[in-house]
Parts: sequence; C-alpha cells; structure tokens
Amino acid sequence: MEKESIYDQMTRSEKEVANLLKELGIFWSYEQPVFVWDENKRPRVWAPDFFLIHFGIYVEVCGSEDFDYDYRRKIFDNNGYRVIFLHLYKETNRWKYHLISYLQFFTDCRNHKLSQILRKEN
Repeated sequence: MEKESIYDQMTRSEKEVANLLKELGIFWSYEQPVFVWDENKRPRVWAPDFFLIHFGIYVEVCGSEDFDYDYRRKIFDNNGYRVIFLHLYKETNRWKYHLISYLQFFTDCRNHKLSQILRKEN
C-alpha cells in the first residue's frame, strides 16, 4: 500500500505555494490549527494553509471569490496573527512577489519592534 503524501490533501494552488516554499528553503507545516476569538467573542479553531516555521507567519491560499477572506483577515488581525493571504486565482503573475514582499515586511516589523525593546533595556 502506497503511503499518502501531505501533498495529496492539497489543492492545486496550495501545491504551487508548497513548491515555491520548498524552492526557497522555507520550512512549513500544513494546516496547523490556531485558536481565535470571533467577532462575538466565541472561541474558534481555524487552520491556515501554511505555517512558516522560521518566520512565525501563516499563509492562507485563497481559492475562491465566494469565500469571505476579508472577514478571516479581520479575525486573524484581531487575534494578533500574522497571515499572508495569497489570491493565486487573481494574482497569477504576482503572488510570488506578494509572498516575498510580505515576508520582508513582517520581518522588518518584528525587527523594528525588537530594536525598540532592546533600546529600552539599555
């Protein structure tokens, strides 16, 4: 019996993102659950598509115009999660740039915050 691969559970778009992350040498876990409070303060468990382990950032691969990703972004933001939303279906030529740009942005923000903390300590 052939062992099932994690890739067998992914959509075509998620596989594209997984392959790029692999090419870039970025380690990830797939659909790692996170705890969030929704807009009514109810507890929920959601699973963004990728968790970028060394960055501490999540990636949500948006596969449909029919899903309310703005709501999901708002809830993640309100709960303090850094999530990059990739719309492969409408950013066919730009999603890779978008991903790398946001990784840079979030990393710069974290480094700036760390610098502020270190300056206060000295």
